[in-house]
Amino acid sequence: MEYTKLGRTGLQVSRLCLGTMNFGPLTTEEDSYAIMDRALELGINFFDTANVYGWKLGEGVTEQIIGRWLAQGGGRREKIVLATKVYNRMGEWPNERGLSAYHIRKACEDSLRRLQTDHIDLYQMHHVERSTPWEEIWQAMEQLVREGKVLYVGSSNFAGWHIAKAQAHAAKRNFMGLVSEQSLYNLSARMVELEVIPTCEDYGLGLIPWSPLGGGLLGGVLKKISEGRRASERMQESIEKHRPQIEAYESFCQDMGENPADVALAWLLHNPVVTAPIIGPRTLEQLNGSLRALELKLSEDVLTKLDEIWPGPGGPAPEAYAW
Repeated sequence: MEYTKLGRTGLQVSRLCLGTMNFGPLTTEEDSYAIMDRALELGINFFDTANVYGWKLGEGVTEQIIGRWLAQGGGRREKIVLATKVYNRMGEWPNERGLSAYHIRKACEDSLRRLQTDHIDLYQMHHVERSTPWEEIWQAMEQLVREGKVLYVGSSNFAGWHIAKAQAHAAKRNFMGLVSEQSLYNLSARMVELEVIPTCEDYGLGLIPWSPLGGGLLGGVLKKISEGRRASERMQESIEKHRPQIEAYESFCQDMGENPADVALAWLLHNPVVTAPIIGPRTLEQLNGSLRALELKLSEDVLTKLDEIWPGPGGPAPEAYAW
């Protein structure tokens, strides 16, 4: 396994991050344990979750599964960098969502209880909260850091200017602020190249791409369908929308002798701002298959061809649309 520092911190994390969103809804608890055990065997030490995963209001199903796995001992907690998130609704009452100091404190305590741990290594804001002042957000996060309940703070789904504003307010408080941003980023979704990636680079944030395979679009979907696998209605719509690109992409990967999913992950890993794409395996087979991406080094010719098939916005703003 390869490791890198999380943004400008001294924290070492694996180049692949284990996403746990499937634990509970699509993957049984027993299979989830097996996947996490195997991840440790492979050297993956970066685990990502969220308090809403499991999609049962207020229950934190996925966090509970991880907590019961950690409770088995064997050095599990000491071996991993544990990331979770706060923002989404966790109950019916008005203060059971968002980024108020009230909700941040309660959400953190609840996550700690479900995860059966005394600290969260990376506490991420799952979305920007425009109606809460940064003075309040940072006051709440600083308190959690002082108490040792949170070590680092990250963001998710922030625009570039949100990151800049957050860091400006953190600097005024002599607080480290954000160390990472978790964004939608893959070959078919490259909008963050305009503002978010340059902002992360400038402020020293590690980028953690979610949906690195475009929800399966970049994972050899046409071949899988030809082999008899069914695609959801939503996936079928995406396929029809991007069919010429997918056909060209899968053909190009076949010529390379590589799986499309491995190429998609390797493309993300070649970007120096990217810390670790989030892989969300439903099975052990999917987890084991992700390792090839770490070995796959893409040449300039391959990168150019991928840009032709999946063009980005043209680079960072404003050069992408001005001069």
